[in-house]
Amino acid sequence: MASFIYLLGFFGIDFVQSFITRPSHDAWDLEDTANPNYLINEDHRLVTCPPPANTPPIPKIPNPEPIITPLASVEDEEIVKSVTEGTLPSYSLESKLGDCKRAAVIRREALQRITGRSLEGLPIEGFDYDSVLGQCCEMPVGYVQIPVGIAGPLLLNGMEYMVPMATTEGCLVASTNRGCKAMYASGGATSVLLADGMTRAPVVRFETAKRASELKLFLEEPDNFDTLSIVFNRSSRFARLQGIKCSMAGKNLYMRFKCSTGDAMGMNMVSKGVQNVLDFLQSDFHDMEVIGISGNFCSDKKPAAVNWIEGRGKSVVCEAIIKEEIVKKVLKTSVASLVELNMLKNLAGSAVAGALGGFNAHASNIVSAVFIATGQDPAQNIESSHCITMMEAVNNGKDLHVSVTMPSIEVGTVGGGTQLASQSACLNLLGVKGASKESPGSNSRLLASIVAGSVLAGELSLMAAIAQGQLVKSHMKYNRSSRDISKAASS
Repeated sequence: MASFIYLLGFFGIDFVQSFITRPSHDAWDLEDTANPNYLINEDHRLVTCPPPANTPPIPKIPNPEPIITPLASVEDEEIVKSVTEGTLPSYSLESKLGDCKRAAVIRREALQRITGRSLEGLPIEGFDYDSVLGQCCEMPVGYVQIPVGIAGPLLLNGMEYMVPMATTEGCLVASTNRGCKAMYASGGATSVLLADGMTRAPVVRFETAKRASELKLFLEEPDNFDTLSIVFNRSSRFARLQGIKCSMAGKNLYMRFKCSTGDAMGMNMVSKGVQNVLDFLQSDFHDMEVIGISGNFCSDKKPAAVNWIEGRGKSVVCEAIIKEEIVKKVLKTSVASLVELNMLKNLAGSAVAGALGGFNAHASNIVSAVFIATGQDPAQNIESSHCITMMEAVNNGKDLHVSVTMPSIEVGTVGGGTQLASQSACLNLLGVKGASKESPGSNSRLLASIVAGSVLAGELSLMAAIAQGQLVKSHMKYNRSSRDISKAASS
């Protein structure tokens, strides 16, 4: 399965589909079958590569025994046979059959017969496959179950929230819940939204660096902004251009567009606006060559200083003052111990490690769990988990001021996985399901604040556990199953 996913990501769906629907597992039927050692070079042409000296022959893997599960009808059996023989592409089942559930069942059975490996344990019943067609997942064969726990109430800006967290890590929900308890007993937390804007940064190329600089100056000229905004904003009634920042590398120009996107996370929305501007610029800069709609100056789904410094999505700061007696009674530690540990671990330790946006204990744990529960893009956990945790003694050293500053939380309450039934239910629990009609964008902004508040609770509890040496003990107690795995596997 790991190899399948790698091939899918690297070569694309059509290529991999041709692989999994082949009737045999023999070598590829290429014109030159004498030398099966092929590599794909940078321009995607097949080239041969001689084997290293003294390389032992690679043993041929025997064809697996097919796993056959009886299907509902003779017609379905014939369709499975067509898929396994390669005469019917697996990816076309939904359009051919007009029944997404039936397509998933047939695809799953064909996959088991081709690979000789069972998918028992991967559920297929009880899921609305129509809801993912053309939006969330291609070629489904089932769905993965992840338990959802509840932490809270999280008292944030005077409101209480029960926070859904989808995770398989023991202790995580319990620890976040303890942090919520400590915050609640101390009067709750306060959050402030500092900025809200999604970014996309295309890369274009000119014949000379001088010519590239002319476009840079044009885009950054304040007198041109209104015109560019009109062109950009045509893409959506919610998209509103906020600014453009440019950076050059030789004769290549990177243009980072930032815009508001309502309650959507907004990647598609900003991309459409950027395309409008690129088309508009071609009239005056006809020698501009568009290399890519994304040039990684955005920067999406990868750690980048530009997100840490400039922000992306929602930028939020969240703080609380935890009373001395609560630190002792609920967190089982002291204010002085937490302040010292935060300085040496989250600040100095992260600096020693050369961290980029990682000046925290485990912000990504909470971000990932809330993201999965609420239908966000899990890959955007990377930049969304950028966080610096600060702790200091206040009120003559008796109480603890704790805060998290998160410059790039990328969330939405419409689109993508948010419309799936389970994820929609979790959003509804938080009171942020769908788009806000009264104040467009307010639901997604509130969700970002809840994420930051949950991270604050998680940071507080984990740091207390480390300060008191309870981390290993708690994980051994709550993150280890007493179930006999050997018996479970054989049953």
